Amino acid sequence: MVAAICDQPFDVTEVAMSTLTQTAPLTASDRCDRCGAQAYVQVVLVSGGDLLFCGHHAREHLAKLRPLAERINDYTHTLAEVSTSA
Repeated sequence: MVAAICDQPFDVTEVAMSTLTQTAPLTASDRCDRCGAQAYVQVVLVSGGDLLFCGHHAREHLAKLRPLAERINDYTHTLAEVSTSA
């Protein structure tokens, strides 16, 4: 599966995981580890744990994080979604 942050495509590695270890989509309370803005990208590390980034910092650090990542969950597409409720 290929995802993109802005115009920079990258491969998203899908890893079969049990229901207990699957990650839930990010929420408004999830914050960028770099600046504290709302997180839209989660990098699950091979060594364990994860890092959360806003779109800006994901673009800045993604090239260095790819070799360390088991999986990258990109939710930046939700930035373009418009709510239909008033």
